[in-house]
Amino acid sequence: MSLHTVRMPDIGEGIAEVEVVEWRVKPGDPVAEDQILCDVMTDKAAVEIPSPVAGRVAELGGEIGQMLAVGSVLIRIEVDDTAAATAPALPPESRIEARAAPPVAPTAATPGAAAVAASVPASVPVVATSAALAPTKAAPPRRASSTGASPSVRTLAAPAVRMRARALGIDLAALKGSGPEGRVLHADLDAMALGRGTRTPASATASAATEATREVKVIGLRRKIAQKMQESKRRIPHFTYVEEVDVTEMVALRDELNREHGAARGELSPLAFIVRAVVRAVAAFPQVNARFDDDSGVLTLHDAVHLGVATQTDGGLMVPVLRQAQTLDLWAMSAAIARIAAAARAGKATREELAGSTITVTSLGKLGGIVSTPVINHPEVAIVGVNRIVARPVVRDGAVQVRQMMNLSSSFDHRVVDGALAAAYIQRVRRMLEHPALLFTD
Repeated sequence: MSLHTVRMPDIGEGIAEVEVVEWRVKPGDPVAEDQILCDVMTDKAAVEIPSPVAGRVAELGGEIGQMLAVGSVLIRIEVDDTAAATAPALPPESRIEARAAPPVAPTAATPGAAAVAASVPASVPVVATSAALAPTKAAPPRRASSTGASPSVRTLAAPAVRMRARALGIDLAALKGSGPEGRVLHADLDAMALGRGTRTPASATASAATEATREVKVIGLRRKIAQKMQESKRRIPHFTYVEEVDVTEMVALRDELNREHGAARGELSPLAFIVRAVVRAVAAFPQVNARFDDDSGVLTLHDAVHLGVATQTDGGLMVPVLRQAQTLDLWAMSAAIARIAAAARAGKATREELAGSTITVTSLGKLGGIVSTPVINHPEVAIVGVNRIVARPVVRDGAVQVRQMMNLSSSFDHRVVDGALAAAYIQRVRRMLEHPALLFTD
């Protein structure tokens, strides 16, 4: 037997170090060639690292949450002399499989796009960087180990779900996930815990007094979210502007269009109308559809509207991007929002769909509350927060009427967007939503 050292490979894009977010093996475990050893996270993606050899794990090169430099020891594996003589020193680049997991941006009190869950619920907006990873090759089929045992197929689940499963003592392999492609969700953990009488945060009731605590290390995508939120609040002087909008006519038009065209063209969500108004109003206010490089002092105005749509996923908040949103009609926009949000939640969004937004919309849908203070997606300069639609009495023409009302809670970068400009922009959005015929006129 000899000891084979696997070093952290260079996975491209100038990545100098990665964070270990999950070990799939432990010392003493047998491993097969091409079996996944661990998950690491770069600034741009989550990456699975496969084993270049078959053998037995002798030593791990780092703990979960630890940063490892490219070229540093990742793991040591005991192999027989024949395998050691022929095994490559580093896993071939073609074996490294990157999964989209973009950096994120924030919404302080409005974490994200629940309306996207209704229309396609979310939480804080997550910022995607402008840099995109080059496409990577899929990992090849895993081969059986030298002992004849085939490596186990890994259950699909987000890191947050895996961490919670470990805390509850639940074996993910024993669960049949209800998510896309059998992905295990938090709801599946709840069902398992309820079935065996385990208390979970969702199902726990009043019980005996306790002072128990748990420490959860913030790693991976959650750590990226925390860093981006901190960066946005530190670098951008925010101000939030809240406006009330009467969307009674918009809701009525949406219901009528769905009755007339829903079966053939798809159901329209309220978010589709709001997004269309946000996008169309940009034409008169290009300063809000911009990215500000505060290091160089350059504000870049964009003619195209690349709209970020904050979306909640099992792994954390992500902002898939609706590119060239100004070219889409109402049905195409509604379908595109649903598609990119579903892709982000399933972990199938492309890198191009997770980078380069110029303005972001965030919504909690029916959970959206009355007012929120969304945090801007750095380096953008504006984010439009959508609060829930509620029926309430309003005075119109001297009489009290029940109307469908909604607030827009939007934040702007005060370095480059003045208060009057922000108010004028939101008033333009409001006018389009209150008179929805304007959404279809030039």
